[in-house]
Amino acid sequence: MGDSALAVEAWEALFRAQVTIMRKLTAEFPSGEITIGDYDALFTLSQAPDRRLRIKNLGENMLLTQPSVSRLVDRLAQRGLVTKALDPRDRRGVIVELTDTGYDTFRRAAVTHSRSIADHLDGVLSPDELRTLIELSGKLRAGVR
Repeated sequence: MGDSALAVEAWEALFRAQVTIMRKLTAEFPSGEITIGDYDALFTLSQAPDRRLRIKNLGENMLLTQPSVSRLVDRLAQRGLVTKALDPRDRRGVIVELTDTGYDTFRRAAVTHSRSIADHLDGVLSPDELRTLIELSGKLRAGVR
């Protein structure tokens, strides 16, 4: 098998594993307050400095098109989970900031969601394999950017 074929096979294996796991996690997601898409945006903002990002940068970290990210942010803002403001350094850009209410909502969902993730991964991969997965995932992301 050539390097190209091996790369394709590795990608397909990774992609199919991710789809299988995401389907299970989505089915188990505690959707009483937010959707898994909302969670993705709130999680991304929770990891950002000062819990704020330009909407463009938020979209770069999500699996949504920019118009979809804008609509999602509008819905989250209407619910008081985020705020939107023009970027003072570049009035063409929009800054999205996670509110305290948004952070609390995210944290409540994160407790259950994290438990679900752990339930599905614990015992499947060893701690060393999980660390390797983290390292390899970071390397893949860095190599694509």
